[in-house]
Amino acid sequence: MNLGVYKSGQGYYTRMGTVVGVSLITLLGLFWVAGYAKSWKFLDLNPIYMSSGAATLVGIVVFSIMYWVVFVHPRSVDFLVATEGEMKKVNWSTRREIVGSTATVIVTAAVITVFCWTIDYVFAFLFGYIKVLDAG
Repeated sequence: MNLGVYKSGQGYYTRMGTVVGVSLITLLGLFWVAGYAKSWKFLDLNPIYMSSGAATLVGIVVFSIMYWVVFVHPRSVDFLVATEGEMKKVNWSTRREIVGSTATVIVTAAVITVFCWTIDYVFAFLFGYIKVLDAG
């Protein structure tokens, strides 16, 4: 079985992004495993050894699987390489477009908020006036 990097010069950024994402999630999981394994009893082993050993074993398994999927397995590597190729084709918005779109969303949300508050206030006043709603 070949464990060398498949298509080593391609898909660098998607591979590294995948490695960083999986690593962060795995580290959080390893902290959980280490805390969970402190309650395990096996012979006369210190609970610290048990928890660190379990976390290390799980880490080795997860990182081995991640290495195989991200760097060795041809189908997943081809997917990551193709993903990076597609990301290069994306027409990214400029800073001016993003600022304009954000301002439009904020102003529209503020206008809708004021409109809904006004309608609520008018209905509360009307229902209070005709004694359907006790506004006390």
